[in-house]
Amino acid sequence: MNTKDSILNIAKDTILLESNAIANLTKLLDDNFTQSVELIYNSKGRVIITGIGKSAIIASKIVATLNSTGTPAVFMHAADAIHGDLGLILEDDVVICISKSGNTPEIKVLVPLIKNGPNKMIAITGNNNSFLGQNADYVLNAFVEKEACPNNLAPTTSTTAQLVIGDALAVCLLKLKGFSSNDFAKYHPGGALGKKLYLRVSDLSSQNQKPAVKKDTKIKEVIIEISKSMLGVTAVTEADKIVGIITDGDLRRMLTKTDDFSELTAADIMGANPKYIDYNAMAVDALELMESHDISQLLVEDNGNYAGIVHIHDLIKEGII
Repeated sequence: MNTKDSILNIAKDTILLESNAIANLTKLLDDNFTQSVELIYNSKGRVIITGIGKSAIIASKIVATLNSTGTPAVFMHAADAIHGDLGLILEDDVVICISKSGNTPEIKVLVPLIKNGPNKMIAITGNNNSFLGQNADYVLNAFVEKEACPNNLAPTTSTTAQLVIGDALAVCLLKLKGFSSNDFAKYHPGGALGKKLYLRVSDLSSQNQKPAVKKDTKIKEVIIEISKSMLGVTAVTEADKIVGIITDGDLRRMLTKTDDFSELTAADIMGANPKYIDYNAMAVDALELMESHDISQLLVEDNGNYAGIVHIHDLIKEGII
């Protein structure tokens, strides 16, 4: 077997091993999971998530997922917690402690300190009989038979299992809260993801020129209008209503058919059934319409009147594509 095949086989074996371990988690779910979700959902406080080593990294990611889906969460490193950061935990907070073995020295010091307070503690561990498993109020079983690491040492499958349980918690809470795409947009106003959720056609078309000609406009003036706007298109209007469209492609096709266009008007070459989109539509809807019709511009209409142009370059510039 050559090196390339060997590498691919190792990768496939790793993915299959981890995917089988994740599938097995469904058999380990019990009332502890249900009660944990209900505890967090009904809590007036936040979710404090802690761990050590690789589990701390997973804890940090679960915190980010919960925060972005409407459940306030804070990361607390287990080592820092026993050196002053326990002050992060407020009376109404729920604590989630993540540890594969459940028996690390930091966990054995931290758990009793948390138990001395009024806070409920959820464990995510691969060992229900561990110190953590025996002392938590609720235990979410993240047991895996082996790590993907050939030496069964480096946290791989186990951390993936922890992450998936965190995702399951977040999604259950999201659905219980009725967390919508509009809510999601509030928490993700930046970047391409946020823009897909809140950016409207009007935000784009209002930044462009609004090229327009009449049906009797001479072709030379049509060319000037298209060139001036640099959008590769112009609307053909009557009383501010869209009656047609002329694109760069229409001009090129005209030139292949005639050498003398001095007497031609917009009506002679325009497309009479242009695709258009409402001014208040979402930008992602404009993208979908462009892709479905294999076009790069859309006319924009507001209350039946011509309102401008949205170009595929606008979507690229904003990171929608």
